[in-house]
Amino acid sequence: MLDYAVIPVPGFKSVDLHGIHLLHQMNSWLYLGLGLHAPLLHGNYGGFMVFDVTAHAQQALIGNSFVNAGISLGGGGGGPSIRRSAELTGTGGFIKGYMGIGYDFRNFSVGVNYAHYQFKNSRINSSQLNMFVQKKLSYSIGSYAASGTKTEHDPSHLEEGGENMLTIELNNIFQIKPKGSYTKPINSLSLQFSHFLTNNHYVFFAAEGGYYGMPLYNHILGGVGYRHSVSPRVSLYGQIGVGSGGYSPDRIDTGPGLLVHPKFSIEYFLNNNYGLSLSSGYLFAPKGSSNNFTLGAAINFHLSNKGSGNRSPDAKQNLLYSGIRIHVFQQTEFGVRIGNIRHPDLKMLSTQFDYLLNENWYIPTQVSFAYNSYFGTPGYGEALTGLGIQTGYSTTNSLQGFFQVLIGASAEGVVLKPSVGLNYELSDHYALYGQLAKTISLEKINLYPDRKRFRASSVGIGLTYRFSTLSAL
Repeated sequence: MLDYAVIPVPGFKSVDLHGIHLLHQMNSWLYLGLGLHAPLLHGNYGGFMVFDVTAHAQQALIGNSFVNAGISLGGGGGGPSIRRSAELTGTGGFIKGYMGIGYDFRNFSVGVNYAHYQFKNSRINSSQLNMFVQKKLSYSIGSYAASGTKTEHDPSHLEEGGENMLTIELNNIFQIKPKGSYTKPINSLSLQFSHFLTNNHYVFFAAEGGYYGMPLYNHILGGVGYRHSVSPRVSLYGQIGVGSGGYSPDRIDTGPGLLVHPKFSIEYFLNNNYGLSLSSGYLFAPKGSSNNFTLGAAINFHLSNKGSGNRSPDAKQNLLYSGIRIHVFQQTEFGVRIGNIRHPDLKMLSTQFDYLLNENWYIPTQVSFAYNSYFGTPGYGEALTGLGIQTGYSTTNSLQGFFQVLIGASAEGVVLKPSVGLNYELSDHYALYGQLAKTISLEKINLYPDRKRFRASSVGIGLTYRFSTLSAL
């Protein structure tokens, strides 16, 4: 679901928040999901970002009309400068409640909601109308218990859904004649999900956060792309993304946040499911002065039954059910210290995506946003990825333990986060999730001076949604 609202802010220019939410249908009327809000065209709010969880209810009325209502809870923030971000978005805690009506045109729906937006202890506390668009997405999933099992080739399997691809990229953003106070390169971690509409055309959504140079830099992009197969092992990609991001505009001038990123990459396929790629692009802010050249290296995970797209659809091949888990959990970091300074507990909303390599090994990717302040300003976050090991899944044992080591970016730069935890099965697709973790700066290789070294312990409790999807062997 996409929505849009222009919100008046006393003492500031109005902020326009564009929301994008992926909602999973639980029953005939209830949906649960995750979402993001960011500005594009109004004010001077580049880098403003909010992450939330949403509960959405929708019920048909007369004909194709319907009524809907929902609530979003999350964290994030931003502002025209670091100093003024606390005035605009308070401690970072975010709530949005809405209700309204819509009309279903079969392929998509449109409507109007009356919505209330509020950040805790901030100047954003306003109600107004917003416009929304909904588009139903269909995808094929299997039982989580089937993860790791093989099945014989069946052409009907390949018609159930398009190819999907997850890309984890280490990117480098080189500023061109910067006018903000920060002028050096930004090293960032990018996560991109791509869905192929045909064998070559795809749509994508990407999120990126800095881990060195400018650790709190962030952006989100959505767009379209095209893949050209050069050989069975090599493919070229071209894509263009539009979205929002940056940092405090006085340091990196992306204006109201609007970003455009044309990008090209070349991929070498290790097999049908994995590929390595190199990329180059041009990232610019049409309503700001920020212009950047980007270079990156990535690993691609081809998640669905169509493999890499270089194999003929009629080619005989065996298929594997690959396990996928999505965790949404409340995470509290306690015993927080930055150098010798103690900090109050950080309360974060976290989501983690696990891709199972086999019965015991998996690749986790975790993103977290705090909904309380960090040194008096909103917007603390973490973006991490790594490797995990787990006990084997059994239908006769409700518990599945794991140990994982994550590395990535936080507000203080590169951090390491080992964690241990359990999944407790509620059903084949749902489980309770819990973890204990330790977050530490990479101080042993002297990346940061003592005063910038971050360390904390954390506990997380939440819910897991898990399933399997077919991939080519």
